Amino acid sequence: MDIDLHVHSKYSTRPSQWFLRKLGCPESFTEPALIYAKAKRRGMSLVTITDHNTIDGALEIGHLPGTFVSEEITSYFPEDGCKVHVLALNITEAQHRDFQKVRENVYDLAAYLRGEGIAHILAHPLFGVNDKLTVEHFEKMLLLFKHFELNGSRDSYQNDTLRLILASLDRRVMERLADKHNIEPDFEEPWIKHLTGGSDDHGSLKIASMFTSVPGASSLDEYLSGLREGRCLPAGKAATPQALAYNLYSIAYQFYGSKLHLGDHANKNIFFRFVDRFLSGREQAEPGLVFRVSTFLGGMRRKRAKPDMDSFGTFVLHQAESLIAGDERLTALAKGNCDDERPAEDEWFHFVDRASNLVLSHFASHLLDHMTGANIFNIFQGLGSAGALGTILAPYFVAYSLFTRERLFCQRTADSFGVERAADKCEKLRVAHFSDTFHEINGVALTLRMQLDHARKLGKHLTVITCGPDDSPRKGVRNFKPVGVYTLPEYPEQKLYFPPFMQMLDFVARNEFDCIHSATPGPIGLAALAISKILKIPFHGTYHTAIPQYTKTLTEDETMEDLMWGYVVWYYNQMDKVFVPSAFTGQELAARGVDKKKIVLFPRGVDTERFAPTRSNGYFKGLDIENTVKLLYVGRLSKEKNLDLLADAFKEILASHPGTSLVLTGEGPYSDQLKTRLADVPHMFTGCLEGETLATVFASCDLFVFPSATDTFGNVVLEAQASGLPVIVTDQGGPRENMSDGLTGMVVPSGDKQALVQAVCRLIDDPALRHSMGVAARTAMEARSFENAFAKTWELYR
Repeated sequence: MDIDLHVHSKYSTRPSQWFLRKLGCPESFTEPALIYAKAKRRGMSLVTITDHNTIDGALEIGHLPGTFVSEEITSYFPEDGCKVHVLALNITEAQHRDFQKVRENVYDLAAYLRGEGIAHILAHPLFGVNDKLTVEHFEKMLLLFKHFELNGSRDSYQNDTLRLILASLDRRVMERLADKHNIEPDFEEPWIKHLTGGSDDHGSLKIASMFTSVPGASSLDEYLSGLREGRCLPAGKAATPQALAYNLYSIAYQFYGSKLHLGDHANKNIFFRFVDRFLSGREQAEPGLVFRVSTFLGGMRRKRAKPDMDSFGTFVLHQAESLIAGDERLTALAKGNCDDERPAEDEWFHFVDRASNLVLSHFASHLLDHMTGANIFNIFQGLGSAGALGTILAPYFVAYSLFTRERLFCQRTADSFGVERAADKCEKLRVAHFSDTFHEINGVALTLRMQLDHARKLGKHLTVITCGPDDSPRKGVRNFKPVGVYTLPEYPEQKLYFPPFMQMLDFVARNEFDCIHSATPGPIGLAALAISKILKIPFHGTYHTAIPQYTKTLTEDETMEDLMWGYVVWYYNQMDKVFVPSAFTGQELAARGVDKKKIVLFPRGVDTERFAPTRSNGYFKGLDIENTVKLLYVGRLSKEKNLDLLADAFKEILASHPGTSLVLTGEGPYSDQLKTRLADVPHMFTGCLEGETLATVFASCDLFVFPSATDTFGNVVLEAQASGLPVIVTDQGGPRENMSDGLTGMVVPSGDKQALVQAVCRLIDDPALRHSMGVAARTAMEARSFENAFAKTWELYR
């Protein structure tokens, strides 16, 4: 015989949780008769209702066959008020009244239930009902109760942890706990526990998702006898955050639907039809003529109407209606015509995800348009819309956050009993590295790829999470399809991809990451921040790029620079740790307002096997510049890199040193202007190079010139030195800290053309100095291998 031992009706008086208190509604509205009908349809042999501290729901169906009266009793540990829930089965009205006299003290309640011979079960033992639950409380529960519930509204992590802990108990453990808490178990073999299953359903959506079976039982008495003797078997499926969120949406809809009569619109509007179909908990009638006519007229209206971007509610409704009407499956679901239905919570997640992606993409583009135009008022208006969208998605945020909090408690409890899940027996640290630029060719992306390679070699759990058009598979990378893209007006080559936030959130939750790292503060970095807050995961980040300075250079607008500084300071202050590639960068962030206690200088390395002097193989053989002294620049060809200064300086150098040439490796928005400026001097644009070819170009040149004053680090400066080249850098930014002035190269004042000319000319005129600096540069880089740097960085995550 099968029965769902834990389901609630409209009579449940359980205090609302945080989210439901915010909504101002109770938790359950389901009619007892509907519960009975659904439980029977789902194959339950017997039906009972366990409302909180009341038996009204159970009594209402008491005349129906195969029912009995039960209750979920709210009780407390008297020493600190920690709340627990106990299921009492097949009780009388007199026993219910007695419960109210003893339930304030869980010790008295447990003694009463045993004394009366009432079959009882401790519900969701690892779930803190009022946030007071500790490991010590759980230990006391083990001494007070024999039967423990696997709960259908909790996730598999919590239920599996409970299974493992109970299976680990023995006489020695229970004797230790009895001595510790001065509680003597009042039942035989207290180390042997029995498990039951119950759905803990509050909205008539997941009845019998978990239930309890007693094989061979053919009557209620036989069922209860088998349960007491431990012949009970929990069955069914645990919940997911998606299932809990779906339940919260349903509870809110049922409450406000009854107040506002939303169901009346279900036959007139495809959106309300869809919502009512999923959230009402009612049986749906076939759509009639009114619905078909209204749907047709609504489609005509949506085609003519332009969504109002300034009215959030109207815009969301328009997008949701359009999404359902334009999707055959969603339309079929609204009409109840899908035969191959997935679980309802999956379908609802799919709809909310797609609808929120549409809205988020539109409003993000709208916001960025106003930002680039410095329309401050409209920027705040857009932020308000984003906040409203967050309110709509709140059930998911609450569900994921709650499950994460419970997992943390489960981990602590399991550790106290020396229990370890199979998944935790390997390397425990799992890092999710979010990046907006993984598919681009730059230092950040290159470093991430190298970190992935080394993580695989060392058996570390590193996953790069990104979003972009490149969907080619790569081990260790989860690339999400963008829901929108924004092209920066001043920098058309640079695109911002809007990620599918709900999908990212679900991916991180399912993979149980221990740390989130943000490589960039763009849309994907913002998603990483939000996910870390929802899932309560430590949030680290690296300040790679001098975004405010770049913004000023590209827009020539100090207001935009100040705006970006405000954003950067806010963003990095949300982190637990801010990794900076140079002391200069850390000092700059601290001076702008980033908490200096969070700033950590982290090690950066270089691939000394790939970048080496031995890579020189005559790359320039047969070209006009083959026998010249070759000055090399590697990096993005963009205005903020001070390439105008380099071009002017090179022309002046060439006047006194005609046997010199300039090699530029990279691509960018400034390449056409540079080609025009250098048209009449010996130069070469190699385009963007990678791997062995790039290493060959480095080793085949004579010295490296990097005029940028905005780089926070400068990987290419390390790669040049590893290749045996002396380097010339400015006194601003991170590259200055990655070389030794006078030993591995020279430092010149930022923006000083004459100083740059003099430094280059000195190295051209003195081949011996050039050689000795190149040797010293190579030696210095051999101590900064990427392997060593990665190992040190991984320890910082711990």
